[in-house]
Amino acid sequence: MTREPQDHLDRLTRALHEAEPVPDPEARRKAVSAAMEKFDEFHQGSADPARPNQDHLRMSAGFLKGVRRVFSTFTNKPVLAATTSTAALCLGLFVVMPQLQTRPPALSDHSITTDTVAPEQPATDTALTRQRESLANTLEANISTPRSAPSPAGQTMPANVTTSPEAAESQAVADMAAEEPAMNSAPTSNLRPPSLAERSESATGDFTIGFAPPSELIVAPQVSNTEAFANAAANPVKVAAEEPVSTFSADVDTASYAVVRSSLMAGALPPADAVRIEEMVNYFPYDYPAPDADGAPFRASISTMQTPWNPDTRLVRIGLQGRMPAMAERPPLNLVFLIDTSGSMQDANKLPLLKRSLRLMLDQLRPEDQVAIVTYAGSAGEVLAPTPASDSAAILSALERLDAGGSTAGAEGLEQAYRTAAAMAGNGEVSRIFLATDGDFNVGISDTDALTDFIARKRDEGAYLSVLGFGRGNLDDATMQALAQNGNGQAAYIDTLQEARKVLVDQLSGALFSIAGDVKIQVEWNPAEVAEYRLIGYETRALAREDFNNDKVDAGELGAGHTVTALYEVTAPDSPALLNDPLRYGADAGPAETAAELGFLRLRYKEPGETTSQLIETPIPSDSAATDDDARFAASIAGFGQLLTGGKYLGDWGWDEAIALASESRGEDAFGYRTEAVSLMRLAKALSGE
Repeated sequence: MTREPQDHLDRLTRALHEAEPVPDPEARRKAVSAAMEKFDEFHQGSADPARPNQDHLRMSAGFLKGVRRVFSTFTNKPVLAATTSTAALCLGLFVVMPQLQTRPPALSDHSITTDTVAPEQPATDTALTRQRESLANTLEANISTPRSAPSPAGQTMPANVTTSPEAAESQAVADMAAEEPAMNSAPTSNLRPPSLAERSESATGDFTIGFAPPSELIVAPQVSNTEAFANAAANPVKVAAEEPVSTFSADVDTASYAVVRSSLMAGALPPADAVRIEEMVNYFPYDYPAPDADGAPFRASISTMQTPWNPDTRLVRIGLQGRMPAMAERPPLNLVFLIDTSGSMQDANKLPLLKRSLRLMLDQLRPEDQVAIVTYAGSAGEVLAPTPASDSAAILSALERLDAGGSTAGAEGLEQAYRTAAAMAGNGEVSRIFLATDGDFNVGISDTDALTDFIARKRDEGAYLSVLGFGRGNLDDATMQALAQNGNGQAAYIDTLQEARKVLVDQLSGALFSIAGDVKIQVEWNPAEVAEYRLIGYETRALAREDFNNDKVDAGELGAGHTVTALYEVTAPDSPALLNDPLRYGADAGPAETAAELGFLRLRYKEPGETTSQLIETPIPSDSAATDDDARFAASIAGFGQLLTGGKYLGDWGWDEAIALASESRGEDAFGYRTEAVSLMRLAKALSGE
């Protein structure tokens, strides 16, 4: 390799520190004109589509060509002696440009997201004009007022030393090429690129470059987000004299709380549709009295308390505690893991996390239990025939061989899973299917109604279906909820290994063993004591009044040891918190003998395997005051959910009040779930901008 270009540049550098020459006006004009020409080219835009972030930044050929042209002007022999400071500016550009390209983006409190990357907005014409004028002034000042700096060797160079444009250009290209490996090896990110204003703040030496090379202005397109959540408009305030009866299905799902946590931990508030308040409240265990050994499979507990966000209303809490049968006497289990191995499952928080989660569950099984694995991706198949749980090596080996790829034949996978479960079934045994997916059903029976009809038919044959959601971005929560509700199973979302332990280890018995089916809750409010009421949550579990006594209408299942919590906010007839005016022609209030009752609670359920429901009735006393931590903590979580969805009925009650109430009512908190909830509230407050 020849040394001539480098020698020329060394001599040129030393020449910069000789006596300052008088700038040549024509050379200065050409230099400024060339630089401004490149500035205009950089901001004209391009018809080419934006490149994704993973396409590493590289110097374009057009940019190099422009640099060569400017450099040739500066190294023209007749004017070199008079414009040595121009060469210094050119060398400064070579130093600044790579630094601008590798400068890390400036982060704000709200710039982190896991869902989409918002494209940077182009600068306005006015802003570009100001930048152009600023750059021109900077170039004029630097060319007109050359500055000296010590050479690398601390020497000086004679001012009359010249170098050929070809040699200097060759060295400039070599220097830029040397920068590219470092640039291309830098890790990419889904964070937004630095704005044009941030780039203009990057300075080298005594002057600032107010523009960046074209590759810096290219941003990633938005990442596709196809998430769909099952929810409905919040329950309104109802007038007890007009609609005294409220009916809904019991619910023990917890998926919404985990989705909310996933969004907050990723630095974003969750979508409002992702917030189902009843699932947030029911995520936590509560200490309700256990049912009698020889009575109904669950026991109802009722209490009232002053509403935290409105001193002129009351919260009525209805809690159900399911019986925990002796697990030592449970029948053998037949478990089918139906695993989505489509291409969308390749992310670390999907199939890899799924594998580790199911490993935790295997430790809870007995030798007489059986496990089978069915996968679907383009087509479905049985990758592990029914295998005794005692053969853990074979089960774990089949799990580890799973890999993601292909499309999503969800319906075909379901059909195969039910065939496998039917072949495993024996007298008195329990069959359960666990569907693990990100919810992306895009091949086969993708219509939700057709899928749920299929699941409902199989449910009547005794095989229940639970759904475990993994990952974000294309989470089809709506389909997952529909499948779980029609399959008499539960829907959970697993975003961490700790959540997997909660769902698949700590609460596994409830998911496997149903103690009551089609559990329905109905409250008739007494207009003499309750003028208005609203049910907080349960929008997707609402039932018509006549559905309560119809045993053909499906409802929620209650598993072994499960609890269910429902909250009503009620307003007395003389309360200043009333939102509706009384009717001119309203009916008389209820009879005087019911004046001490806020309402009347009715519960219906079916024993496992039965087709006829049983009825439980109990009054809701007006003096059943609740002062326990469980009631207050449940209220704080209900407030948390309402704050995330707009807080229409909360008045001035906000994040500080929710955090204080949850902190004061955590109780023992053996597993740390309530402490985590307080942390999430604080995070939500910060993300909301308060």
